[in-house]
Amino acid sequence: MWGLPGMTLLLVAVGSYELVQKRRGKRSGTPLAGAYADEVTALFHGTKRIELEHRDSTSMMRDEEANGAPAHGVDLDRRKIILRPEKPR
Repeated sequence: MWGLPGMTLLLVAVGSYELVQKRRGKRSGTPLAGAYADEVTALFHGTKRIELEHRDSTSMMRDEEANGAPAHGVDLDRRKIILRPEKPR
């Protein structure tokens, strides 16, 4: 009888505790209450499970910072771009 309401009250209590800990700077990372809410939502909505699996797979991918234009020659603060001709090989 008190299963779902009790779990909801527990979720609110844990979420409040984690919020206080985060404001004090003692905790970082994924909150337990957030993970619990995601799993309960995934139980009732199949698309949430797909979203969670996609989030896990993208978090494990390597982030390449070398992609794109080279960083030298671009100064965003002064809004200047310096172009240098390539040296012949």
